[in-house]
Amino acid sequence: MEPNYEKRYYEAKERVKELKDFYIHLIVYVLVIGFLAIVNFVFSDTSYPWFLWPAAGWGIGIAFQAANVFRINPFFDKRWEEKKVQQYLKEEEEKEMQQRWE
Repeated sequence: MEPNYEKRYYEAKERVKELKDFYIHLIVYVLVIGFLAIVNFVFSDTSYPWFLWPAAGWGIGIAFQAANVFRINPFFDKRWEEKKVQQYLKEEEEKEMQQRWE
């Protein structure tokens, strides 16, 4: 097998794991928030839907995870990552060259 194929296979496997973890997280979110909604409306005052607070907080986390899994990130995309990696490699190389001359 060529190294490029192995790298692509590993990355694809990681993406599938991220997607699976996201769907599991989403299912748990729906079940828990649904349970909290039932508890809210059956056992407590129905005029105040307190279950919306944990739904909103946890929902923000779900939204960030979805953005990560589905690669919805206008600020830190792959090009940005690669640019930063190249920048740090160049800085390290320059530092190393400077230390050699000292």
